[in-house]
Amino acid sequence: MKDNKKVIYWLITGCTLIFIMVIVGGITRLTHSGLSISNYKLISGTIPPTNAVEWKEAFDLYKQYPEYQKLNYNMTLEAFKDIYFWEWIHRVIGRVIGLVFVIPFLYFLIRKQLTRPTIKKCVVLLCMGGFQGFLGWYMVKSGLVERPDVSHYRLAMHLTTAFLTFAYTFWVALDLVFTSRKEIKSSFRNIIRVGLVVLVIQIIWGAFVAGLDAGWIHNHWPFMNDGQLIHETVTTEQESLWRNFIEGKSGVQFAHRYLAYVVVGFIGFIWYKSKKMKTTVLQQKGANLLLILVGVQFILGVLTLVLFVPVWLGVLHQITAFFLLAAMTFTLHRFSK
Repeated sequence: MKDNKKVIYWLITGCTLIFIMVIVGGITRLTHSGLSISNYKLISGTIPPTNAVEWKEAFDLYKQYPEYQKLNYNMTLEAFKDIYFWEWIHRVIGRVIGLVFVIPFLYFLIRKQLTRPTIKKCVVLLCMGGFQGFLGWYMVKSGLVERPDVSHYRLAMHLTTAFLTFAYTFWVALDLVFTSRKEIKSSFRNIIRVGLVVLVIQIIWGAFVAGLDAGWIHNHWPFMNDGQLIHETVTTEQESLWRNFIEGKSGVQFAHRYLAYVVVGFIGFIWYKSKKMKTTVLQQKGANLLLILVGVQFILGVLTLVLFVPVWLGVLHQITAFFLLAAMTFTLHRFSK
């Protein structure tokens, strides 16, 4: 039997692992652990240092790069072990995801349990997963040259690709769960599509905020500072106006702040329109869930900012963004097919 429950469970397992990967990645970023492993060994790198000699070698290697030399020159070996753990577990989960996607795919392919359309979608998934792994190392490399931090552009690419890989995996699984077709209202579907694009743009700017540590400034709400809706540094931090919104800390935070209102407005509009339409139970549940999650996410964003980005709250904010994307994907699927 093609496209059976085993394939669906496989895809949902992949979604779950990507979710865990994003959580650990958020912790890795917020604890500044991402540059603790400055080389990449696909096989041998799976096993962490197991004795004093190996830990000294790993620490000595870390000392050769800018993060230690410019920021962490007083770090002890015990402190190094703490940041090493998060980057190591992040990479191990990445390897596990690769195995979980590739081995079952080959098994289902050999057993002829995949339809031709599903095979094509799974090949796309494998390519996205491989590209995600490449982006991870490409991101780390940017912090090993001069600046003791990774490029926020590469961080955004790495994070956004993870979100999109999850969303597409979830979409493929939904295609197999809901096989019947129904009449759709294309105009409303297109509104949800635009909402999805806006949400992804907001996720990108969230990654910019994380990459530039822009959450540690203007820690007030609803004003940026001293009653200012737009702080003067929003447009003056960089030489050109447009660069302020992609490279300036104030400009990037400003964009992320006000894109949040756009996302809330869009999802509120989607929910309102769905209430005026004749919808199925799952369609309305999807719209309702969107409204609840965007409200929670907005509150978490404000709290993360005004409390100066505690690690647990920053991670929770990222997790909720993940759930929000999942709800948007589900809602779009239910109004599309």
